[in-house]
Amino acid sequence: MPTKPQDVVIALKVCLGFQGTYASLGQHLGMSASEIHGAFRRLRAARLLDADGNVIRQRLREFLVHGVPYAYPAALEAITRGIRTAWAAPVFASAAAEADDARPVWPDPEGDARGQAVEPLYPSVPKAARRDAELYDLLAAVDLLRVGRARERKLGEDFLNERLAG
Repeated sequence: MPTKPQDVVIALKVCLGFQGTYASLGQHLGMSASEIHGAFRRLRAARLLDADGNVIRQRLREFLVHGVPYAYPAALEAITRGIRTAWAAPVFASAAAEADDARPVWPDPEGDARGQAVEPLYPSVPKAARRDAELYDLLAAVDLLRVGRARERKLGEDFLNERLAG
């Protein structure tokens, strides 16, 4: 049973300590309870969750670094309004200096930046990122792995290793 991109979003939210029902997790992430349930099944099948629904962090880090860029690649596309991601996200902004229009953004009409569009892992990612700063940082790091060059990918890998340790 192959994973889906939204499974990554759900696993990251669970890593941040979210506890609640599938419905409440879905509400936080802009997904249905059935999507959350399916994701938990897929994550267990991929051996990224244990039987109790806890994320196996080392395996998730390995999947994020070595699997996600190939399973769910992204590319920089047309200039649009959106929410900064990857090296343009606030958490990484000091580490990278890019021209304004070259910065990656998740397309979102409520976004505060212009830049090159990057398709998020799931359509509700921009909304979920606005609600949860920690999740935003993790998703931006995943986008470093999806669209970044070697230096940016290393930055994302180091960030995820630090944040998801323990």
